[in-house]
Amino acid sequence: MKTLKLRLKRFLKSEEGPTAVEYAIMLAMIVLVCLLAIQAVGTNTSVKFQEAADGLT
Repeated sequence: MKTLKLRLKRFLKSEEGPTAVEYAIMLAMIVLVCLLAIQAVGTNTSVKFQEAADGLT
């Protein structure tokens, strides 16, 4: 357990720690934007298919 704590402290003190956190935050933001875009496109597509189905009946 001590080695894990020591490794974590070294990681956070080094320049790589903050850089990794920044990349993780950017990745999370990109994923969030993608999910929101997919949701919007899916909703619009669903509405269009429903309109097409209503037009056929």
